[in-house]
Amino acid sequence: MVTENSQKFSGDESQAFPSALAGIATSIISDVYGERLLGTVGLSSYNTGSVHVVGRALTVKVAAGDNLFVHKALDLAEPNDILVIDGGGDIGRALVGELMATRARALGALAFVVDGAIRDVDFFINNEFLCWAKGVCMRGPYKNGPGQINVPVVVGGMLVNPGDIICGDRDGLVAIPPHLGEHVARAANQKKQLEDAKRIQLATQKTAPS
Repeated sequence: MVTENSQKFSGDESQAFPSALAGIATSIISDVYGERLLGTVGLSSYNTGSVHVVGRALTVKVAAGDNLFVHKALDLAEPNDILVIDGGGDIGRALVGELMATRARALGALAFVVDGAIRDVDFFINNEFLCWAKGVCMRGPYKNGPGQINVPVVVGGMLVNPGDIICGDRDGLVAIPPHLGEHVARAANQKKQLEDAKRIQLATQKTAPS
């Protein structure tokens, strides 16, 4: 049986994520870390407008359609956590909704990332709490377990370890090991500067005469 690991992921690396990653597109981060192969596939943002988040992964693995261990994970949540929930891609029942998001927000958590379904979509669309998910389902979850907390999980085809730095925007999400955060931030900012310069060049480039 899968059981709870209730020990909070701790250590200096789990507490530090570089502010230099704030505002950097996940596409750029994926380009410089992972050779354009890293990142989620099939998870959508359910917020509107410009969305970007950088936080620390609090990982949860649940049985299909069962959110008992998401509730247990919220008991461990700290400011700047992003709950990364591996629901096995099942969208037959919603794992989180408005009430759980309201609690997560009050605890200082930043977002839900759900490889499964959510409900109360209007709450997320109104930007009350950041959320990425595989789908939507009005049907509520089981609360029987089993599950695990702070273990490696897979969401949107991407491996996430407890304490990883999670960067998310409307394109998707990228997970970065904490000890590589500063290195990836430097490389991403360098690429952003190059792309900004290229964008200006392209915008001012005149069409060659025919």
